[in-house]
Amino acid sequence: MKLRKVSAAAATALVLTLTATACGGDGDSDGGSGSGGDKKITVGIKFDQPGIGQKTPQGYSGFDVDVATYVAKKLGYTEDQIEWKEAKSADRETMLQRGDVDFIAASYSITPERQEKVDFAGPYLLAHQDVLVRADDASIKSPSDLNSKKLCSVTGSTSAQNVKDKLAPKADLQQYPTYSACLTGLQNKAIDALTTDDSILAGYASQEQFKGKFKLGGFKMTNENYGIGVKKGSDLKGKINKALEDMVSDKSWDAAVKKNFGPANYQNEPAPAIGDIKS
Repeated sequence: MKLRKVSAAAATALVLTLTATACGGDGDSDGGSGSGGDKKITVGIKFDQPGIGQKTPQGYSGFDVDVATYVAKKLGYTEDQIEWKEAKSADRETMLQRGDVDFIAASYSITPERQEKVDFAGPYLLAHQDVLVRADDASIKSPSDLNSKKLCSVTGSTSAQNVKDKLAPKADLQQYPTYSACLTGLQNKAIDALTTDDSILAGYASQEQFKGKFKLGGFKMTNENYGIGVKKGSDLKGKINKALEDMVSDKSWDAAVKKNFGPANYQNEPAPAIGDIKS
């Protein structure tokens, strides 16, 4: 009888232990709280923008990658707890709305239309729209010279449509899936100019294999306020804004600019204040 009592007690203790462990396991697997442990945070970036966000055999690099990594660490995640996902221009709002990512840092300009669908922290960089042309092309000296030229940008981007609507209404607008595809078209003379933000264009022009082949037009056609996109109503917005302020104050922002844009001699604007969106 004693042996049976001990066995029953042991069995009861084992059940209680397993139950407690199961409850604790559920709590540990709850992602998105920023408390570290075995949790992950999923971040959308560009995979094909040198100097901004690029996937390479060595990993991920670029200014947006450095900003996102800094922000994630401030939220309580180590670098190896970040899961990177490609955020193509046309997919960004959908990715946030579906919860595919926690936030997006992908040369994501803050616009009123996008603010209706998602929330933005920032801005964290003020860029300007420009054009990239072949180094030997002297025919494009001003935005109006883009009339009747084949002008490329990516599907979902605001850049090419801005030019066509406001500066060169007769431009032949070509929309490709990625900036890399536009660059190939420019190199092969299938298009005459690639337009997007000067920061992105500087990244391409500074690549070793393209040095001397392309040039920036030097046109500051628009203000592009880069923000970090989050799902509408997410409490991450305030936390990310605080992290961005810290990044500027401790000079990590300056270091990231120098690291990623310095080789192209990119003349960046000073770090913008949170909420200061230039029209």
